[in-house]
Amino acid sequence: MNTTDSATVTALQPVWREVLAASYRALENSVAGVRDGQEDNATPCSEWTVTQVIQHAAADQLAYAKMLGVGNGPAYDPFSPSGAIDGTAAELVKDALERTTLAWAAVSDDTETVPTPLPHGDLPTPVAAVMCALDAGVHAWDIAIATGQPSPLDDELAGHLLAAARGIVEPLRQWGAYAPVVEAEAADGPSATPVVDELLRYLGRDPR
Repeated sequence: MNTTDSATVTALQPVWREVLAASYRALENSVAGVRDGQEDNATPCSEWTVTQVIQHAAADQLAYAKMLGVGNGPAYDPFSPSGAIDGTAAELVKDALERTTLAWAAVSDDTETVPTPLPHGDLPTPVAAVMCALDAGVHAWDIAIATGQPSPLDDELAGHLLAAARGIVEPLRQWGAYAPVVEAEAADGPSATPVVDELLRYLGRDPR
């Protein structure tokens, strides 16, 4: 099932590798910024702690890597993270991102579609890559907000993530992967990062 229009594919084609790299940096930096004692903090992902979000984010990346032919995927259900990590969170994320980076590096620029772990199955390569990046980027934000760090997202990155999300997220929302859209309130006032806010609200998060 492909719900993404050709204009979005064309727009993301020249930037998807950069979007992936930026989102991966955001996730690594957010995880590195978690201080001792913050592992069990509540996050914007309801019912999940910081550690559980980290586990989920790492597992999702391993799932993408497996679909692209690298590794065996996560050893646990990404949607049932235990909240306990063997080793460090930074090591867990670093390993996952290294595998997925290797997998995406093997995808040539002229590859039209690739398999994904999403229910959609195969998707246009730029869209699949940016959805993989979206997963890393939005969970980087979740971790940062839960631990008092600055937002790792900017409007440029958020714009690319939102472009892919608009064609993909709605079926996932129906299955509970994303919360309902959060409507902006008049009292919120102007934002320094309006595109980031739009992305977060679309993904069921309150940017405030």
